[in-house]
Amino acid sequence: MPRLFSPVRGEDERAADEQRAVELQRRLDGEVTGVAITFVDHSGAGRIKLVPLEALARAARFGVGFSPVIDAFTSDGGINPASPLDRPDGDLRMVPDLEQLVVLADPAGWAWAPGDRFYQDGTVYPNCQRSFARRQVAAAQSAGLSALMAIEIEWMVGKDTDDFVPAFGGTGYGVSRFAESAGYVRDVVDSLTAAGVTVEQIHPEYGPAQFEVSVGAADPVSAADTSALAKLVISAVSARHGLRASFSPAVVTDNVGNGGHLHASFWRDGANLLAGGDGRYGLTTQGESILAALLDSLPALLAIGAPTPASYLRLQPSRWAGAYQIWGIENREAAMRLIAAPADNPGKANAELKCFDLSANPYLLTGAITAVAVRGADHPANLPPEVSGDPAAPGHPQADSAVRLPASLSDSVKALEEHDDLQAALGEDLLASYVAACRAAITLAAGQRDEQVIAAARWLI
Repeated sequence: MPRLFSPVRGEDERAADEQRAVELQRRLDGEVTGVAITFVDHSGAGRIKLVPLEALARAARFGVGFSPVIDAFTSDGGINPASPLDRPDGDLRMVPDLEQLVVLADPAGWAWAPGDRFYQDGTVYPNCQRSFARRQVAAAQSAGLSALMAIEIEWMVGKDTDDFVPAFGGTGYGVSRFAESAGYVRDVVDSLTAAGVTVEQIHPEYGPAQFEVSVGAADPVSAADTSALAKLVISAVSARHGLRASFSPAVVTDNVGNGGHLHASFWRDGANLLAGGDGRYGLTTQGESILAALLDSLPALLAIGAPTPASYLRLQPSRWAGAYQIWGIENREAAMRLIAAPADNPGKANAELKCFDLSANPYLLTGAITAVAVRGADHPANLPPEVSGDPAAPGHPQADSAVRLPASLSDSVKALEEHDDLQAALGEDLLASYVAACRAAITLAAGQRDEQVIAAARWLI
């Protein structure tokens, strides 16, 4: 489990982290060169500091330095002058969560740990996205709720060129693509497993040279950790094969993109609230209220779960991307797909939110979903009528009533700014700096053709 949330990192916690690091240094000596400590910034990019193994104890006690301006970085590597974080002064300490440390097979010789960011005096930095997720988990626990989540990882594998040239042929779900890529897929599975990621399945997806890996469910913070770690590992394996992995929501024009579908279930007293109830498909009263809150909040959540202009090139009808604000039982065209569980295994019931992609900061996303769920659990509400099939199909009976989700990042950001519960959960500082990052992305894409938007986002991690 990730470290518990506390607004201040006191002396006892510092000393415990230092002692844990000393033990890890002793155990890992000769096995790894150093530790990669990462977080994900507002642009969705992974950021990293590396420490030699012998420096881990000092990093665990005091953290490693990071300027606050990092979260003002834009996707093209520049700095957003409109961000409240665009200033040269200040310093933060990023502390590795050693309970989550794993040894990597790819890249070999390194261990990895996610980082939490603090001010110099040990108080939590309000713009720390992982601390935001930890805070929402703590709020859920105080309300007697917990959640299990998993983020699917989709990526396309290209040759080592700036343009996208598929590294493998074959059709989606096809044996032919697997036969051509079997060595690569084996290395991906082996390296993810070595890093402690539970791989439930992996398969060729619909897009060119596209794959998807489904991972085991975990608490919201660990689910976000797994997403960040899996992208790092897959990128490293691809590089070792002389290839490149694109996690971008849009990789080529006029085709499907990469999603980051999020599966979630919600629990109270050891029971899954999405099963065993008297409602539709076994939903409990609280479970249905949570799903109703999530469905109602999707336009605002989209600003966090689909935070780039390229996201909206993916989010198109009739592509199983979840472009409509609808729900349905096993409906892959719905933004919220309910997956009911068999009577003898109620723990498997979950909701899949299909409208999100991997340009999202996973900690902001899992934290925001948790915040909405906690609010929804206390406010009884019913889901609207479910939708089956594709509302965009000619003659669909609900074509006129099915509402499209925002078709642009500008519209989803507006919905986020008008969502009282998410505003309260994020807090003034985090909301302001995050919205500034979204607006910087909008500005960068202004006036560009779709091909240019896609090219700019293609190889970002």
